[in-house]
Amino acid sequence: MRICFVSRRYWPAVSGMSAYAENLLRHLVRAGHEPTLVSQYRGDPAGRAVYGGGPPPPDRVPAGVEVHALQARGEQAVCRGGPADFEADVAEMTDTVLRLHARRPFDVLHAQYAYPNGLAVLRAARVAGLPAVVSVQGGDGHWVGTCCATHRDLVRAVFAHAPALLIGSPSFAAEVCRRHELDPARFTVVPGATDAERFVPVASPGRVSDPAVLLYHGRIDARKGVLDLLDAVAKLRADAVPVRLLLSGIGPDLDTVATRITELGLADVVEPLGAVPYERAHEVYARGEIFVSPTYAEGFSNTILEAMASGLPVVSTDVVGVRDCVRSDENGLLVPAGDPAALAAAVRRLLDDPALRRRLAGRARADVEQQWSWPVVAGRITAVYDGLPTTVPEIPDPPVDPTCRFRAAPHLL
Repeated sequence: MRICFVSRRYWPAVSGMSAYAENLLRHLVRAGHEPTLVSQYRGDPAGRAVYGGGPPPPDRVPAGVEVHALQARGEQAVCRGGPADFEADVAEMTDTVLRLHARRPFDVLHAQYAYPNGLAVLRAARVAGLPAVVSVQGGDGHWVGTCCATHRDLVRAVFAHAPALLIGSPSFAAEVCRRHELDPARFTVVPGATDAERFVPVASPGRVSDPAVLLYHGRIDARKGVLDLLDAVAKLRADAVPVRLLLSGIGPDLDTVATRITELGLADVVEPLGAVPYERAHEVYARGEIFVSPTYAEGFSNTILEAMASGLPVVSTDVVGVRDCVRSDENGLLVPAGDPAALAAAVRRLLDDPALRRRLAGRARADVEQQWSWPVVAGRITAVYDGLPTTVPEIPDPPVDPTCRFRAAPHLL
């Protein structure tokens, strides 16, 4: 089967979407399919600073995948003082897919993100008479469509007309259905996954040093709860609990985080690691002892799965997209979002109970192997490709709402 996968982000952009795309493509090739990657990327300094940018590096694309990189020039209009022109990027993606299909036909189109990529894929599918699949991931479901009338109408059209919609968890699907007045039956829940061969325990699960090493690995973004984590570390320190924090990643709130570290007097216990390439991420998990993800919402967290696969006990928040994989007191601990005191208390509970750390870490690793490893999940995705309808109605562009917050800060979309 020839599959065109249209990605919102790919390496060198540091994102869970990049890891998802790479692993899915690798397993499509292993299953005998012929995938083509059409990848958006930011090529401007501002875009590179937030996520990392540039076309997919050849050594990060699985062998057997054809690559076509599209610089998001419409999105980059913000660098010239204007609003982001998502419409131009949608048109370029649509035209690219149709051009590639005319050269050598595809069997199915698969979009990562409902907007802008999903809209482009559905428009291409309508013209070409092809089946299409749209994966709803992360901020796509949480934020897009809450920003303005334009994107609300377009995202709802994608949800209404995509032949198949994939989403990472039941709680995420329920949130999107409430927000956009959808029938839950529109979604096929296919959970996130991780590479259980790359991410493995390197030491006895549940070990801790003195001071214990907490690890945050992900986007440096207030929406991921990074500022709450710093407040929790400050509380632990005030209570004379010896901990260190490894802070791994880049993102839109790097400067805010650096300021908060100084304000809280944590410079001697917080070690920022900056951007870590995916091929070295397992080395970061090997340095951590307790993984902390104080996020406010997820689609299905790649980093939590990576930590679980790496044998780390996990502390996270009882929010959409997390509660589907972390079951409190079974394979991790959950606390309310936005509550640094509860976060600190959960970390302290783990530090005080070695048996609990070992039990949670062991159960988490087993759950990854059985439910959330890529061979298992990739098979569920390819099963969706078979037997899809090929009829997609026209989706016209509504009037542009210039007040949309994502037109001023498109990297947050």
